Amino acid sequence: MKTIGFIGLGVMGKSMARNLLKAGYPLLVYTRTKEKADDLIAEGAVWKQTVAQLAKEADVVITMVGYPKDVEEVYFGEEGILANVKEGTYVIDMTTSTPSLAEKIYQAAKERNVYALDAPVSGGDIGAKEGKLTIMVGGDEEVFSACKPILERLGTNIVLQGKAGAGQHAKMCNQIAIASNMIGVCEALAYAKRSGLDPLKVLESISQGAAGSWSLSNLAPRMLAGDFQPGFYVKHFIKDMKIALEEAEKMNLQLPGLALAKSMYEELAKAGEENSGTQALYKRYVQE
Repeated sequence: MKTIGFIGLGVMGKSMARNLLKAGYPLLVYTRTKEKADDLIAEGAVWKQTVAQLAKEADVVITMVGYPKDVEEVYFGEEGILANVKEGTYVIDMTTSTPSLAEKIYQAAKERNVYALDAPVSGGDIGAKEGKLTIMVGGDEEVFSACKPILERLGTNIVLQGKAGAGQHAKMCNQIAIASNMIGVCEALAYAKRSGLDPLKVLESISQGAAGSWSLSNLAPRMLAGDFQPGFYVKHFIKDMKIALEEAEKMNLQLPGLALAKSMYEELAKAGEENSGTQALYKRYVQE
């Protein structure tokens, strides 16, 4: 089996790496804070001291880091992935990043006879743990086909959206749909509570009807339980919404729902909730 190098062991990355390990892939890991990798190392993953060391030994390199600047840092430069991988290596960036950066990685990889995909994911910590992520892919069809068996260990809904950058554009569509929906979920629960209804009973009814959504089924129960631990960080959602608004502006497209959601989440971050899960938006309503 191909040796996989996995860079970035955060809330989702660690579960994704663990699923590859469970599937029997030889796994090399690197993350800025080694302690985050300790349990995976105990389970059989091999720690690498630097990105360059990992890149030199892997047949496939997967990245799941925080921000576009982190993606830029791990892919480019003398100690980066592209300067150190062997010809014929596959590199898959699963971070939610900018379409233009995905295109830049693809072109730089191509010049080195390396194959690149952008493959951002949706499904949060639950989807990552269960290996049921939605994966939106940009890149060449033959590269996608070669990497699909690996992606199938991480997700169940895997779609090639188009050329390099298309995966990131599709992820923006995902985040745009979630942004306004999260406001709706919070407001529905706040209304249920204020009107004297049992919010859990309301949730039981509306999550099965036309209002149904992933956020309503998975995050609304956490809101009601007062569980604001991150399945997906507020700070990362703000980053995604910022990218989506910038891309929309380039296309001369107005997205007022997204702009409103971003402003609300920025207020939440200023109130100290940047490291909470996105369901923490509910606090804005229950504290009013």
